[in-house]
Amino acid sequence: MARFNRIEVALKAKQTGIVPVFYHADAEVCKKIIKACFDGGARVFEFTNRGDFAHEVFADLVKYAAIEIPEMILGIGSVIDPATASLYIQNGANFIVAPSLNPEVAKICNRRKIAWMPGCGSVSEISYAEELGAEIVKIFPATQVGGPEFIKAVKGPMPWSNIMPTGGVMPAKENIIEWISAGAYCVGLGSQLFVKNEEGEYDYEKITEAVAYSIQVINELR
Repeated sequence: MARFNRIEVALKAKQTGIVPVFYHADAEVCKKIIKACFDGGARVFEFTNRGDFAHEVFADLVKYAAIEIPEMILGIGSVIDPATASLYIQNGANFIVAPSLNPEVAKICNRRKIAWMPGCGSVSEISYAEELGAEIVKIFPATQVGGPEFIKAVKGPMPWSNIMPTGGVMPAKENIIEWISAGAYCVGLGSQLFVKNEEGEYDYEKITEAVAYSIQVINELR
């Protein structure tokens, strides 16, 4: 059962401004990544549904977070059908993120007051997602869809839309400023955030620093 409702998820995503997006088959690696992001100030984290037994890894992470970092809001991404959404909700997902818009997933999430963030690539899809109850819509892949200029164009006639770009967003000052200035509600940060050292292992200290820096940039801009 989710520990955070849809309103809490939306408000915290706005407050911190970033949502780290990550997948790894090893739960222990994931725990270290989540802790590194938490130490940097992240409070909303998206684990992606990729690879066999990803739901088992996620269930382990939910239990870990509830005890070790209870303020962290864990959700699941890459969910494209209602059965998968139900599986992860049963495993404690606090929000569901999708690369596409599926109204059947919306129904599953709405019944349980779970935040649903569908992937959209047009004004029509964004409007339909909001009609289905999405508080935050994801544009994906953000750069290919049109980048910051797309968000700016959408916010003109639809200033109420809360848009989270994911795909092509980098933890660099100029890039973050470009997205937030265009009107992004928050940004999804993927592979660019999770740097590795010379040995090819994740550099958790640098990840914490990158998270903290990204949040600082957003706070200063707002």
